[in-house]
Amino acid sequence: MNLLDLPHINSQLLPLTWTRPIGSLRIGILTLQEKWCHHLHTDLGYLAADYLKVKYPQNNSPVTINSAIIPTPLLAHYILNLNPDQKLMHHNTWIASGSPQAHQVVLYTDTVQHLEAPWQIFTWNEQEIAHDFHLLTKDKYSQDIPPLCNAYHTDRIYIHPTAKVYSSSLNPLDGYIYIGPNAEIMEGTLIRGSVAICQDAQTKMGAKIYGATTIGPGCKAGGELNNVIMYAHSNKAHDGFIGNAVIGEWCNIGADSNNSNLKNNYASVKLWDYYSSKYKDTGLQFCGLIMGDHTKCSINTMFNTGTVLGVSCNIFGTGFPRNFIPDFSWGGASCYTTYRLEDAIATAERVFKRRNLLFDDNEKDIFKNIFQKTLENRKY
Repeated sequence: MNLLDLPHINSQLLPLTWTRPIGSLRIGILTLQEKWCHHLHTDLGYLAADYLKVKYPQNNSPVTINSAIIPTPLLAHYILNLNPDQKLMHHNTWIASGSPQAHQVVLYTDTVQHLEAPWQIFTWNEQEIAHDFHLLTKDKYSQDIPPLCNAYHTDRIYIHPTAKVYSSSLNPLDGYIYIGPNAEIMEGTLIRGSVAICQDAQTKMGAKIYGATTIGPGCKAGGELNNVIMYAHSNKAHDGFIGNAVIGEWCNIGADSNNSNLKNNYASVKLWDYYSSKYKDTGLQFCGLIMGDHTKCSINTMFNTGTVLGVSCNIFGTGFPRNFIPDFSWGGASCYTTYRLEDAIATAERVFKRRNLLFDDNEKDIFKNIFQKTLENRKY
């Protein structure tokens, strides 16, 4: 089976989908592709943009699934029972097809969630942590709560046997707390609400983490976070507030950096939409920051409510940066220029090397393609 990216949905989810297929977006504890693998009990490939295909290959199955659909067990049941000439539809939304030639419509009448905007990732994170918690912990052994921890509702806390949890406060409230393999919860961490600390992730001493928050694989989290999804290998290791936000992979947030997540007049927040090339009303009162992969900001950076940062930006200096900063931008509130491709690649190579990973030719080709595709946006 393959997850198919529809081009207009892919554009609506930029900048997060410059560097990955939609199916590789993380929401809850798992990516969409990982959720489908659990529900369908099979591996899934990707039908994505050409420049991503080497890193995210497809498989030979004729079955295709709309990659922006949030997986559920019932949807999986319907998909597994599709004939080659059948396609699954919910009103006008295509869900899946048994083959490219499928024409016979099977109607799906239950609720369907269709990911169409970056802010839905943090607004739906609470429910998805709960769903993934049950998927990942069914029949699994959890560590006992360490004796120096202050824990509530312990039946809704899972600590992987290889995780290290020091004296902390763990309160899932009405949700769940998931602490994954080799994760480390340092002394004084305060966790409240549904929170997922994924494999190899680390919370720093005194971190304050409110739900619904996901700290992705290999990430470091400190300071205060509220309803944040951090993708893999990103760092927010120091004090400062980030809220109602999606932080991509390989990002770094400097010490004492903050984002606003509420306007002074309490109005709904508008966010830059790549698809329409204009600001779009989210309908949300709380909406903070969308940060593309490989973007960095210096110490004491201040982000306004509803800010979108593209891929591989380097933000520094005093004052508030603008609410939309195009991909491969270098600068701050006073002025911007293009982050030269060779310099951006050199930085990425050094960052990968710190994690004993190689920024290989496939990664470089992805950078080169994004750089070319985003030239028009960099008219400062």
